[in-house]
Amino acid sequence: MNILITICARGGSKGIPGKNIKPLNGKHLIAYTIEIAQAFALKYEADIALSTDSAEIKNIAAIYNLHTPYVRPKELATDTASKIDAISDLVQFMQVQTNKVYDFVIDLDVTSPLRNIQDVENAYHILKKNEEALNIFSVNQARRNPYFNMVEEAESGFFNTVKDGKVFKSRQKAPKVYDMNGSIYVYRKKFFDDKWDVSTTNASIVYIMQHICFDLDEKEDFIIMEALLKEDLLDFKL
Repeated sequence: MNILITICARGGSKGIPGKNIKPLNGKHLIAYTIEIAQAFALKYEADIALSTDSAEIKNIAAIYNLHTPYVRPKELATDTASKIDAISDLVQFMQVQTNKVYDFVIDLDVTSPLRNIQDVENAYHILKKNEEALNIFSVNQARRNPYFNMVEEAESGFFNTVKDGKVFKSRQKAPKVYDMNGSIYVYRKKFFDDKWDVSTTNASIVYIMQHICFDLDEKEDFIIMEALLKEDLLDFKL
């Protein structure tokens, strides 16, 4: 079973400049993802590949023993470029380099590092066991529910729940919904063969994380995550 772990880290970031290599509790943010990828790769004989357009990110990754000749094309390194396209291009490059066909691709997001190797293994094995599923992605139970306490504006200018939740009188009775936390994505080869361009397909499943996990989008997120790490306040072992 051939497995490729992809780590995508482009140089440009408007929200938090240089966030992929920004120091977080004593080491570069990308290091958390590289270390988990290396631990999984050692156990499952997987390959690891880095997709970046930045020489600085390449140099930082090399400090943690991740080296790559691949350079992400400019058209795949913009704010609007599809990450699926970036992963697909990297997979094709690696298959030529290694002379392998990858059965599974595991993408680990640099900006959502609150995961451990058990999380990655769990997601991988759940997808591997479900032969009808194309991919799996990590989620957390959502604090808000579109059937109960999330609203949107209608054409009339009035507001109502995002989904018709009139029959649900309490959040506990509403259908369970989940937040995609962006941390772990695992794809079967067929996902790319079928040329899906989004991670939510008609055959997607989820890995529900039972611990805190969130994406670093704003400067405040860095402050919160660093405090959690520094004060050892995580509800799981990283």
